[in-house]
Amino acid sequence: MFSDKNGFKDAYLEKFAEIKGKSIEEGTLWDKYHTLVVLLREEISLSRAFINYADPKNRPAKQVYYFSMEFLIGKLLHNYLINIGIQDIVAEGLEELNIDLQELLAQECDAGLGNGGLGRLAACFLDSMAFLGIAGHGNGIRYKYGLFEQKIVNGYQTEVADHWLKNGYPWEVRKPDKSVVIKYKGKVRVENINDRLVFHHENYEPVLAVPYDIPIVSYENPFLVNNLRLWSAEPLSSELDLALFNQGNFTQALSNKSEVEAISYILYPEDSNLAGRELRLKQEYFFVAAGLATIVRNYKKNHGSLRGFSQGVSIHINDTHPALCIPELMRILIDEEGMDWEESWNITVDAISYTNHTIMPEALEKWPLDLFRNLLPRITMIIEEIDRRFKEKLLRRFFNSEELFRSTPIIKEGQIYMANLAMIGSHSVNGVAKLHTEILKKHVFKDFHRIFGYKFTNLTNGVNHRRFLLTANPLLSELITEGIGPGWKTNAGELAELHRFKEDSAFLDRLAQVKYQNKLRLAEIIAKGQGIQIDPHSLYDVHVKRIHAYKRQLLNVLKVMDLYNRLLADPGSVQGTYTFIFGGKAAPGYHYAKSIIKLIHVIADKINQEPRIKEQLKVVFMENFNVSSAERIYPAADLSEQISTAGKEASGTGNMKFMMNGALTIGTLDGANVEIREAVGEDHIFIFGLTAEEILAHNLNRTYRSWDEYHANPRLENILEQLISKQFMENDWEFRTVYDSLLLYNDEFYVLKDFAAYMKTFGEAADRYAAQEQWLRSSLHNIAESGVFSTDRTIREYAHQVWRVRCRRMD
Repeated sequence: MFSDKNGFKDAYLEKFAEIKGKSIEEGTLWDKYHTLVVLLREEISLSRAFINYADPKNRPAKQVYYFSMEFLIGKLLHNYLINIGIQDIVAEGLEELNIDLQELLAQECDAGLGNGGLGRLAACFLDSMAFLGIAGHGNGIRYKYGLFEQKIVNGYQTEVADHWLKNGYPWEVRKPDKSVVIKYKGKVRVENINDRLVFHHENYEPVLAVPYDIPIVSYENPFLVNNLRLWSAEPLSSELDLALFNQGNFTQALSNKSEVEAISYILYPEDSNLAGRELRLKQEYFFVAAGLATIVRNYKKNHGSLRGFSQGVSIHINDTHPALCIPELMRILIDEEGMDWEESWNITVDAISYTNHTIMPEALEKWPLDLFRNLLPRITMIIEEIDRRFKEKLLRRFFNSEELFRSTPIIKEGQIYMANLAMIGSHSVNGVAKLHTEILKKHVFKDFHRIFGYKFTNLTNGVNHRRFLLTANPLLSELITEGIGPGWKTNAGELAELHRFKEDSAFLDRLAQVKYQNKLRLAEIIAKGQGIQIDPHSLYDVHVKRIHAYKRQLLNVLKVMDLYNRLLADPGSVQGTYTFIFGGKAAPGYHYAKSIIKLIHVIADKINQEPRIKEQLKVVFMENFNVSSAERIYPAADLSEQISTAGKEASGTGNMKFMMNGALTIGTLDGANVEIREAVGEDHIFIFGLTAEEILAHNLNRTYRSWDEYHANPRLENILEQLISKQFMENDWEFRTVYDSLLLYNDEFYVLKDFAAYMKTFGEAADRYAAQEQWLRSSLHNIAESGVFSTDRTIREYAHQVWRVRCRRMD
């Protein structure tokens, strides 16, 4: 790469002149940022080109392809400068050119390629695969617009188009010569040739899938640079229908282009109508068909045939969105390669593995059979045949089990159940936390577990500690390195060496100072952006994640309201100062979640302007929560809110990021909270509330009555009545749906049932925070035990247990 700042400066100035055609003094900040990224990208590509793949030790034995609808990669420049080890060289070289690196870093936007945990997990996985020397590549969609940019107007969420590509994206390289034609609709003609059925897809509507490649560069890894391939939908022909246009049919002349480009236009288009559902299904087939076509093409180029395909390729489907990998690979093997069904099926199942991310049946994906048949006629035929053969085998093995026959078919009641397809067509099915996997096996997919028990495994999620600790929290990273050396950067398990400082008051004081500086930085961001002054000495209680009823932001709001009421009634009843920080997006059509956002803002306005509480409480909502804002919030947090209804959260990864940055967790025994408690012990985490088993028993026996909780707790009764009074709003109906969800509809997510336990446990956390030395020991303990939640550990488990691929880097 660059050995010194002079070599960097020479290369940078040469590249600037080449691509901008003007002097550096004339360049805008964007020009300078763009030049830096292009220079780094080309140097990365050049370094990769010099790797001698003829040498067996450099040649990956197996390729892993990770299919996901989301890749929430965030900003790359800062991370890559650290990974490559040239941040200081670049910063010093730019400074001598009167350019501030920090100003260039601010030019980069968050790539609009994901929504939440699913996409961030995929990005962390790609980083760790590259670091471990696994040839692992992402495959997704190049969305022109992200989900949306969240704007708060008068306390209400409004959605603004996230046009993240408006200035281009200099990390990507368009590869038009690698394009693939995707076929929709049309008819399938079948003929018998030499006693073999041959399928011809005719009169289809073609769409061109054009790939854009983004390099995945991990920390200090000389072995390889992996690739994230994103597909953009374009018309097969770019020619304008001039005759139609000249006749005045402007809309018709351009309609085909617009219809095609809509496929890669936006992440998760609204699907409340038929057109929206068809578009979503088009998206799912689009990136699956394009990705598999490329994988097969490359494999045949190197091996001649697909006979040993599953020995050289692993295809992983992240949730059910890419489940069409199963019938599409079957189509390729049967229709294009001429294999028989059994051989094709064996290759397909052996190549494909599946991660489940939800335990809520209503969230499991399904599609109307008629929609499927119209849009993907050949794929539908293959799914029907998979389903028919599965039922035949099921009948032979479990001839008298009606329950199995009802729950496991792929097609039933006119719907195609994608999770069932993924279960049947994969050789491995994994949950993402111990509790999640047990619920899958015992409840959600208990019948599939009875049939395919050997497929099920648990692979607890992780996060990239080099991104969310090393890069996001430089002050803490420097302190850790000073204490235990740099080995933790490549082996997160070495963080455990921090335990030797638990009685070192000087080290704990420095840990406190690091936290204070991070809190001060966040306070300055909030003051500048919202005009709210918060006390960096206060307890930062942070709840940032997607807004959803089961994640129970409402429970946290009720806590804040209760503290407010108590302070007004008796100023001495609450000790200490508290800053409650919320953040997260609600789905555009999810009106209940939007009501929670409005409620947070109403409460915030009331509390932040209330002189009687003497600045003891502050409430802040961080607008447009994304990867970049998360990297500023996690280092500043004291208390991490992980309070979902037990049994609803698959895993969570925010809980791990908070933990790595020294925050203590308050939460239920849900998702990976269970494993965090196992790691840190009961003395260093705050657990409350019903367990998943207790909630299941209440649901089965119908023994929970929310009115009982309401009447049994006067403080709770007062809070709920405030929701429908005019104390906070001029109207008394604004939060009626929230009120009704708790009482009229019996509090599906057990908010009221867990309220008393939550308040008691929060009080214990507040007392611990007041005893700062004890709190700091617990904070250090959490950091020291967080290494197990690195994605390096997670990916090693995938490599050994699922993908059967060797990690080339050994710690």
